[in-house]
Amino acid sequence: MSIPKRSEVPVEFTWDVSAVFETEAAWEEALAKIPAYAEQLAAFRGHLGDSAEKLLAFFRLGDEIELLAGKVYSYASLNSDVDLSNSHYQGMVGKARSALIGLSRAAAFQSPEIMAIPQETLDRFYAEEPALDEYKRSIYQIRRRAAHILSPAEEALLAASREISAAPDRIGSTLRNTEMKYPDAVDSKGEAHTLTGGTLVPLLESEDRTLRKDAFEKFYTRLGEFKNTVAATLEGQFKSLLFNANARHYGSTLEASLDHTEVPVEVYHNLIEAVHGNLDKMYRYVALRKRLLGVDELHMYDVYRPIIAGSDRKIPFEEAKQTVLTAMQVLGDDYVALLNRAFNERWIDIYENEGKRGGAYSSGGARPHPYILLNHHDNLDSQFTLVHELGHSMHSWYSKENQPVSQADYVIFVAEVASTCNEVLLMHYLLEHTSDKKEKAALINHFLDQFKGSVYRQTMFAEFELMMGQMAERGETLTADALCAKYKALNELYFGPDMISDEGIAMEWARIPHFFYNYYVFQYSTGFSAAVAIARRILKEGAPAVADYKKFLSGGGSQDPISLLKIAGVDMSTPQPVNDALAYFGELLDEIESLV
Repeated sequence: MSIPKRSEVPVEFTWDVSAVFETEAAWEEALAKIPAYAEQLAAFRGHLGDSAEKLLAFFRLGDEIELLAGKVYSYASLNSDVDLSNSHYQGMVGKARSALIGLSRAAAFQSPEIMAIPQETLDRFYAEEPALDEYKRSIYQIRRRAAHILSPAEEALLAASREISAAPDRIGSTLRNTEMKYPDAVDSKGEAHTLTGGTLVPLLESEDRTLRKDAFEKFYTRLGEFKNTVAATLEGQFKSLLFNANARHYGSTLEASLDHTEVPVEVYHNLIEAVHGNLDKMYRYVALRKRLLGVDELHMYDVYRPIIAGSDRKIPFEEAKQTVLTAMQVLGDDYVALLNRAFNERWIDIYENEGKRGGAYSSGGARPHPYILLNHHDNLDSQFTLVHELGHSMHSWYSKENQPVSQADYVIFVAEVASTCNEVLLMHYLLEHTSDKKEKAALINHFLDQFKGSVYRQTMFAEFELMMGQMAERGETLTADALCAKYKALNELYFGPDMISDEGIAMEWARIPHFFYNYYVFQYSTGFSAAVAIARRILKEGAPAVADYKKFLSGGGSQDPISLLKIAGVDMSTPQPVNDALAYFGELLDEIESLV
């Protein structure tokens, strides 16, 4: 399987970034405006408490800048991500990032000055200027963090350090996506298969165990040759997080990260505790996988192989698209109409090409609409990736359409809910529309794999990330050997006694980009648990549940995430949704065992 160059990909399979800027010259023109905006921001320094009119003007200017700067960065990053080897687009990203940091530096006085306004003065401002109500939550978000806001000079210094803080992620991404080259994997017939970060999992899904083993071993052996480099980038990431946490007087890097999104640290610890309490179900799943694959030993290169015969059916993109559109009818005509826009207006970049960023994402910050990056393969996993990323994009769309600019962005804690809710609804549709026992078993297996990947595996990642943060806080060096030892021990704990934790799996941490995202991964687990609850309510109650769900989708950042999820009927301040989701995982295990 050869990977085409970007220039060889048919245009209909690529996204159309001209909706952001029609030409690169238009982008350059917008970029050139940013320094003047920085000067306009700086002119407000020392005057935010002067009057209601002055404070409102500052926020209105911020909205204007947000719209322009977001487009500038999106255009550059979208172009860059489809060909990371293109130095021109890399340069554009660098220019955009520097410009945005300049804006951040110019506005560094904002939080200290808003903190300094007496409450009685703020109350008077609200009475004098009703339009300030739109920014009450933004002001609250600043003032609630009083203990962590520094002086204007210190805030300016921290703002200036952000470009340095972004370096570990950039370095890691460049190494993984551009510079890492792997030898071909060879199957049992001696045929070679291209091995990349994007093809690893598809190769591990192969029926040919020789190919799976060879791909696994060659990938991690090659990655292991760079283990010290990757460990150094991760140490840079966590040292940066620690620097910022200490500077802002937080007790830990975890507390600093979660406080930004108003998520109590107990939610993180509750998740790990709840999953540990349900590892017996994961061990049942592993034992079932071992039995159905008919192997004496189950290895890590057997984890992705579908365990039900006949589950390798090819699903062309067009078929995946039509199935998704039909399955999402449960969410209403308005929702499906938006999905059709995404397909018809080329919001989606579909297939892998040389130099393209791996994985998949929805760029919710883009305007006038989100964009979706895929590396699509014609299989069931890719169909679920498609509906997943569309869920992200619909969440972004509803939020931006229903909230002012200052409250349009939702926090990452709720970011995985809409995407996973779509997956659950698609799974329900597929199960309802087959009477074939083998196909039903294959679909349930796929759903079990989603639970494994989104709850168990991501919680394992979250626990590993917490370990790295604690190591940094204790002043320990994040050496490759230490990380490998900790990761392998966690892998053994989470997969249990029926899984052989091959030596190569100790290197898996080095290929996970999310460890550079600042305590992001736990939200896949909490989001999946919340999504299961919401989807099951939609399927049970119909229109009232859909209405509540769309209120949640439309909420943006207008409330804290725990409160937003309560609108949709889920209380994530307790471990109950995680326990309920894993109880459902156990029910699915019962069902598949009855089918096979």
